[in-house]
Amino acid sequence: MTGANRNELVFDWAERGPRRARWPNHVMIDDETLRDGLQSPSVKDPSLDSKVAILHLMESLGIETADVGLPGAGPRQREAVTALCREIDRGHLHIRANCAARTMIVDIQPIADVSQMTGVPIEACLFIGSSPIRQYAEEWSLQDILRHTREAITFAVRQGLDVMYVTEDTVRSSPEHLKTLFTAAIEAGAKRLCLCDTCGAAVPDAVWNLVSWVKALVEDSGAEIGIDWHGHRDRALDMANTLAAIEAGATRVHGTALGIGERVGNTPIEQLLVNLKLLGMRDDDLSRLMEYAELVSQATGVRMPANSPVVGRDAFRTATGVHAAAVIKAQKKGDRWLADRVYSGVPATWLGRVQEIEIGPMSGNSNVVYYLTTRGLPSPPEVVQAVMQAAKNSAQLLSPAEISEIVQKVTSH
Repeated sequence: MTGANRNELVFDWAERGPRRARWPNHVMIDDETLRDGLQSPSVKDPSLDSKVAILHLMESLGIETADVGLPGAGPRQREAVTALCREIDRGHLHIRANCAARTMIVDIQPIADVSQMTGVPIEACLFIGSSPIRQYAEEWSLQDILRHTREAITFAVRQGLDVMYVTEDTVRSSPEHLKTLFTAAIEAGAKRLCLCDTCGAAVPDAVWNLVSWVKALVEDSGAEIGIDWHGHRDRALDMANTLAAIEAGATRVHGTALGIGERVGNTPIEQLLVNLKLLGMRDDDLSRLMEYAELVSQATGVRMPANSPVVGRDAFRTATGVHAAAVIKAQKKGDRWLADRVYSGVPATWLGRVQEIEIGPMSGNSNVVYYLTTRGLPSPPEVVQAVMQAAKNSAQLLSPAEISEIVQKVTSH
């Protein structure tokens, strides 16, 4: 870049004020698309071929672990889990498998069976509700939960499975109950603790407080225990809560492609990958991120809204005159870095995309000239004026066909 230092062009308030997050060098990602993602009321269960293709795209994005299903849910799910584990083995994939299960032997045994059959290690994610409201609704006592916890983890460990102990609705559980359950889980052999915002009820301060408290509990235990964060998006605080969890000490965070999942879903993996790269916690090759999102959309039948951050049709697209002019001026400087950031918080090039300039009722002459010249169309003043007039009279963007018709009509006279 010439003429200016890049650090001088973007002032970072995150580094220049009284509140400064201290991010870790790396945080792992667990992709829940093929388990929690498929619990969305609006999805269809993808074909096995699609699941295998999605798994390979997870691998290409550098994702460390994937929940490949809940084999205790029935034959179809068990068949998919088995096939995905075989694919991990056959393809020598780096991604590691885990599976969800209730804290019940009937759910854990199928995980152990698949692991032994395929020779692929599977992390057992054993979940049980822990909050007072859940206990009241289910008519459980803390002793009931404690007994299930100990029996399930002990059984799983004896089967040779690594265990992540998952407390559902952790964010609404009391520290007294969590201390009892987490201590028992650690003593029984769990290697990770997963803290869940199962109902999407938390705010970032609550997440930071919870994770910080659990981190201190783990340190006091003297055990080497990882901390996971699993958040839902009912209050649209999923990404903020995930970042708060990382800041407080979570070493692995969960998400799903397009944010699909129970009710309104989970933290979107595509947004998570981009944010962690922007914050310097990961440096993944995201060139296949669009392919990943599009395949999940197609395979599950979930439409990708145009205004979805990162992967939506409009993520890097503008027809506003002032915005477009800034992008065009940056491009004229011959600086791709500048053009990709002057009006965008996410570099389009990371995803193999470009900043797009369209023509609509909010456009200026620069939009029209740029659009025409970059497509090899004539751009004399009379053509530019005619296109601009049509754009101002339109209620939406002009389509390529409409623009071509205007150009042809003007230039043919």
